Amino acid sequence: MCFLQVEVLDAKTREQLCFLDKMKLNIKHLPRFFSPFSEGKLLRDDEILQNLPVGTTATMYFRDLGPQLGWTMVFLAEYIGPLLTYLLFYFRVPYIYSHRHAFTSSPHPVVTLACACHTFHYMKRLIETIFVHRFSHGTMPLRIIVRNCAYYWGFSAWLAYYINHPLYTPPSYGDLQVSYALIIFVVCELGNFSIHLTLNNLRGDGELGRRYPVPTKNPFTWLFFFVSCPNYTYEVGAWLSFSVMTQCLPVAFYTLLGFIQMTIWARGKHKAYSREFKDYPSLRMAIVPLIL
Repeated sequence: MCFLQVEVLDAKTREQLCFLDKMKLNIKHLPRFFSPFSEGKLLRDDEILQNLPVGTTATMYFRDLGPQLGWTMVFLAEYIGPLLTYLLFYFRVPYIYSHRHAFTSSPHPVVTLACACHTFHYMKRLIETIFVHRFSHGTMPLRIIVRNCAYYWGFSAWLAYYINHPLYTPPSYGDLQVSYALIIFVVCELGNFSIHLTLNNLRGDGELGRRYPVPTKNPFTWLFFFVSCPNYTYEVGAWLSFSVMTQCLPVAFYTLLGFIQMTIWARGKHKAYSREFKDYPSLRMAIVPLIL
């Protein structure tokens, strides 16, 4: 049986934390509450020592990640907030608007429709978080969770305040504008859900069967012919249609910020696919077909 000596150092101070002598190569020795590094590269939790190119002596660096929260709980926290916050404004609970408007309802049908669409969107996200998504990273730092929740919760309150305001006026082109926007919204939501299901099935094979996503028989997945991250394309489309439906400036601003962030994520994923797979389709763009 071959044995291995492992020196464990603090990633910041380079202080020796421990020295492990005569370790069997076929035993897993990676604590989950630290982030292990070998030659500057992050090691996964499922790495096995015998598979690492370290010879008979290895030096590993550990970084304390601080308070963490699992990805499922992260997304639940991010999405439950906007769902409930919006409803507070829709039902006009006291002290949000003037006292005489407490628990009143808007006379405009588009306000109720917007609430239904917003509620459906975040209910879908919660269902996907619990039953569909498979997260590739174990945890997220608590400080980032607080920042993300502030972003989602804050913007939800901001746009809900204006859409449900007693002085809100419906879109300029009336029912026609609302109807077309609703159709696009529903299509994009269904498309986004279809892409998430496809990605979930793709990840079912694990690392050994790793491959890039391709269109299936589901027409909503045909956007894979043109972009690497159609889930983001559909997400932006849903918020664009919601902006048109409500004709509300805060919604449009929120959509713009979301598009910028999702473009960054999509371009990163697109580059990763292109590097990993030599036969990756050259026609695909990151998020906007033929453009970006």
